[in-house]
Amino acid sequence: MSVVPTRLLQSGRRPLSPGSRAGLGAALVLLAIVSAVEVADGREVHYVALLAAAPVLAAALASWLVVLGVGVAATLVSVGFALVAPKVSLDTSVNVVAVALVTALAVAVAWVRQRQAERIVELTKLASVAQQAVLRPLGPQVGTLSVAGRYISSTATAEIGGDLYEAIDTPYGVRMIIGDVRGKGLDAVRLASIVLGSYRHVAYERADLRAVVADLDRAVARNVGDEDFVTAALVEERGGTLTIVNCGHPPPLLLRRGAVIPLEPPAPAPPLGFMPVVRPRVERLEPGDRLLLFTDGLGEARRDGEFFPTADRAWRLLGHGTVADGLASLETALVEWVHGRLDDDIALVLMEYVGARTSAAVAVPSWEVGAAES
Repeated sequence: MSVVPTRLLQSGRRPLSPGSRAGLGAALVLLAIVSAVEVADGREVHYVALLAAAPVLAAALASWLVVLGVGVAATLVSVGFALVAPKVSLDTSVNVVAVALVTALAVAVAWVRQRQAERIVELTKLASVAQQAVLRPLGPQVGTLSVAGRYISSTATAEIGGDLYEAIDTPYGVRMIIGDVRGKGLDAVRLASIVLGSYRHVAYERADLRAVVADLDRAVARNVGDEDFVTAALVEERGGTLTIVNCGHPPPLLLRRGAVIPLEPPAPAPPLGFMPVVRPRVERLEPGDRLLLFTDGLGEARRDGEFFPTADRAWRLLGHGTVADGLASLETALVEWVHGRLDDDIALVLMEYVGARTSAAVAVPSWEVGAAES
């Protein structure tokens, strides 16, 4: 007696989702069980009311069209049992009507749940697009450097936050920035986009990293409150010379011949937004050197009160394969360490110095091409 409208269940356009298939399967099993029990009990109708559970069960997982199909099937089955019964009692009539009413309610619940699920999917896609606009993919080659970037979100429903990074080839060498905006949410994303937008402009304009810091500090100060700030580390590689300025950010780690060296600044400086006065640290690079830039989410990752041993594991995780392979290994080890639960987002940039330039050509911003030719 179980008749399920195929057109309603499959909608004639696209295959059922895994959730709809699971909900449909469970509902059909329930319909079959109740029908079998009712048939075995004889011609008297006693269990028709239980058929209302089928659309309710489907509503937990399936789309509203599937729930409607299951509900129609349950209603038709209940009507069939009522028609073959020797006498249609008032209770039987009430139960048949109840199955139809519960079907309508289940369809409404499934429709609301489906709309909410579709909205979450849409917001997730928008977040992914926003992340790609704010945090553009890095590498695999920027000037003399092999570069890879990675963003690890602390929540499964959010793919973007206040951590930022960028690497660009400028007339003054390859320049990179990594930063962390105080706070979370849309305000942090907005400020991160402001910092990156400013950096992508002034990194081409200023010959000295200290001037870049001053410009970024003004951009942050114009757009934040008294207690907001952005920690940042800026790195420049020019002709094999590495220059680092640090504004309240965790120091980068230099990986060289099996050793891991924290590149602490010569003097501490406050974050962007607090008028930092920075002193550069200068290192001479060797081919094969790698540099890890990271935000404080990596330093704060812990399990049972024990912090992730970044410096102790850095060479084993990051010193082999490509730079993208290294970041993938670091993320895997980190997620295993914290059992999949991070307290903060993490931005990672790993670069490898591959040697001096073979060409004297340097990158010139598109808006300067005409001026250079004239």
